[in-house]
Amino acid sequence: MKIAESWLREWVDPDLKTDELGHQLTMLGHEVDGIELEGVGIADVVIAEVVECGKHPDADKLSVCKVSDGGAELIDIVCGAPNVRQGMKTPLAKPGVKLPNGMKLRKAKIRGVVSNGMLCSAIELGLGDESDGIMDLPAAAEVGTPLVDFLNLPDAVIDLDLTPNRGDCFSVLGIARDVSALTGAALQSAAVPAVEATIKDTQAVELIEPAGCPRFAGRVIRGIDPTAKSPVWMVERLRRAGLRGISPVVDITNYVMLELGQPLHAYDAALLQGPIRPRLARTGEKVTLLDEKEIELRGDTLIITDDNGPIGIAGIMGGLSTAVSDRTTDVFFEAAFWPPDFMAGRARNYGMHTDASLRFERGVDPEGQGRAIERATQLLLDISGGDAGPLSVESSPEHLPKREAIVLRKSRLAHLLGLEIDDAEVTRILESLQLDVRIANEGWTVIAPSHRFDIEYEVDLIEEVARIHGYDSIPETTLSAQSALETVTESRIEIERAAATLIGRDYQEVVTYSFIDPEANKKFTGTDSELVLSNPISSELSVMRASLWPGLVAAASANLARQQDRVRLFEASRSYHGSLAAPEEVARLAGLATGPVAAEQWGKKSESIDFFDIKCDVEALLSLVGDISNFRFVATEHPALQPGQAAEILRGDEVIGVVGKLHPRLAKEYDLKKAAYVFELDAAKALASAAPSAKPVSRFPAIRRDIAVIIDDKVSSAELVDAVAEASPELIRDVRIFDIYKGERIEAGRKSVAIGLILQETSRTLTDDDADTAMAAAIAKLEDKFAAELRD
Repeated sequence: MKIAESWLREWVDPDLKTDELGHQLTMLGHEVDGIELEGVGIADVVIAEVVECGKHPDADKLSVCKVSDGGAELIDIVCGAPNVRQGMKTPLAKPGVKLPNGMKLRKAKIRGVVSNGMLCSAIELGLGDESDGIMDLPAAAEVGTPLVDFLNLPDAVIDLDLTPNRGDCFSVLGIARDVSALTGAALQSAAVPAVEATIKDTQAVELIEPAGCPRFAGRVIRGIDPTAKSPVWMVERLRRAGLRGISPVVDITNYVMLELGQPLHAYDAALLQGPIRPRLARTGEKVTLLDEKEIELRGDTLIITDDNGPIGIAGIMGGLSTAVSDRTTDVFFEAAFWPPDFMAGRARNYGMHTDASLRFERGVDPEGQGRAIERATQLLLDISGGDAGPLSVESSPEHLPKREAIVLRKSRLAHLLGLEIDDAEVTRILESLQLDVRIANEGWTVIAPSHRFDIEYEVDLIEEVARIHGYDSIPETTLSAQSALETVTESRIEIERAAATLIGRDYQEVVTYSFIDPEANKKFTGTDSELVLSNPISSELSVMRASLWPGLVAAASANLARQQDRVRLFEASRSYHGSLAAPEEVARLAGLATGPVAAEQWGKKSESIDFFDIKCDVEALLSLVGDISNFRFVATEHPALQPGQAAEILRGDEVIGVVGKLHPRLAKEYDLKKAAYVFELDAAKALASAAPSAKPVSRFPAIRRDIAVIIDDKVSSAELVDAVAEASPELIRDVRIFDIYKGERIEAGRKSVAIGLILQETSRTLTDDDADTAMAAAIAKLEDKFAAELRD
């Protein structure tokens, strides 16, 4: 919210400079995003009158004007503004004046005509972000007067970032209350004198939905001057607050909303038909709003109606059918209390966000409606004339918020703040915030005023005391506590170390939702989840995930859609299994890779990632536990993986994870143009470790023997290695597959595998006979188990 310092100081004027005031507002909890000074650098700009105005002889879009600045001679000015006209009052900058945008004016010849200065727009003077031409000042503006004097400049515009719970501070009055409480400066009374009725006309109102509209205030004003203009002081205050002046009636509703925090709406009274009836909409009803958009209403939306049907959405925007115009002479002002429960989220449901909905969603003073109508009435009578009817207020007291007494304990106050505050000071602080305070045993009994609907509990009062006493006045206290040192263990590898390993292999960590779509969960796991949320954020986030893959695949899809051709992602989190009666959480480490193996470079041809690339990444993780030989990859089938490119990861005989290529069906559904490979590990089982044990290194040399066998294509490498190792375990220390061949001279459905045997003993040097014996045992094992043929 933006607020002009001059406007705030009319309500409360503390002995603080602008920057000090901004700091104190931040310390009060109203963060100041910025302070912008307006009117700086335009002290030499004066008000001038266009005495004559004619077309430029050589330019259709330029005008040649004779302008009076109050001096004896008229000044020749060439002007390109489309709105310049004879008799207009507007700002004039003479040669030598430097404008806020850095432009220094000088006498210039424009298309052969000498111009002795410039008639200025609001943008050129730093007094706005938009303009339709040069500034059009009221006829009452005195020629020759410095513009800064006429507009009450310079002035600071304070941009506040208010917290949602402080709905009372979305007004000048609300901020002034807090400043007064903090500084002790006198606060102008918020009471508004009642306007005496000069006519008896009223507008009937029927509260047929009192829970949604427990208070509705209004007043009829007849015979206003439709040609009247809003005064400069009002238009300027609205502009500095970020609103544009439109007409007196509309400007007054905006002005009172900013000043008192109560949104108002104005109807053309001649267009209202019968009583006004606030009620809930009927599904399918339609209303055309002030922005000329037709809205189909939902059944949970409060609307305002008359005999013709809906004439506005309550607390959000009025309808076009009863809108005031430049022909309106009779006005009905409305100020209602719409409870936050009925307003929360309603504007967003229709894709809207208005100043009124912002305030009603956060809460407005339920007792401020009559005051707002009185203030608006007096302003309209002063500006546009007319006759006012009596103020009418329809209420349903049983549906209005009730203020209950809150007990504030001295002991609780001292405990939470960590310091003792004098009782008299606490009383002063609470009373300065306009709270009803009574001394009680060991504390105070407090009743919050109607505008402080955020104060409900004892902790709220303690927060108020801390704010006004000053957060920086609360001493820093260092707490001490005893905590046992964590046991250092070698029985597991920390997940952070595993994450660092993946980061070192060019993966990036992501965090995804634990809630996912039920259909997505089934597609990736093959089963329906029983862990259904009772109150989900949306239907797409209604079950607890049983796999980390859905989030990873969605994140990869989003990155690929943003032209990231090489994606490596991982997540260390939990999956959820079992039933609501017996849920189970499993810590998991999952990853996804797609795109080329390496980033684009000149030294190596680009190659797409394949199964063995991601298998290598998984093996790098498993090698952290030290015993990589105990892990095996066994072909399997998985609902989320492509058949033939999926493997279970076993540690001994226990399944600890799965790795493979994402099924093309899922890849297409998630718009993945390139093959994606994924893995998922049970972190506890995969990263379980043991204390390392030392073994002596043999002093005797190793012998290598190579064999090549032809076997069925379905036999896996792991099966071959296991069989060869079992053939002569006392001599064979390692088995390595170093070549696989399919093609010419190899029967279809079979393959040639070249195997290297590493032979070694710890007590003696092996002989050729030992090597031949081991070779023969290995060949015999392969022939027996896989019907292998020795290849020449």
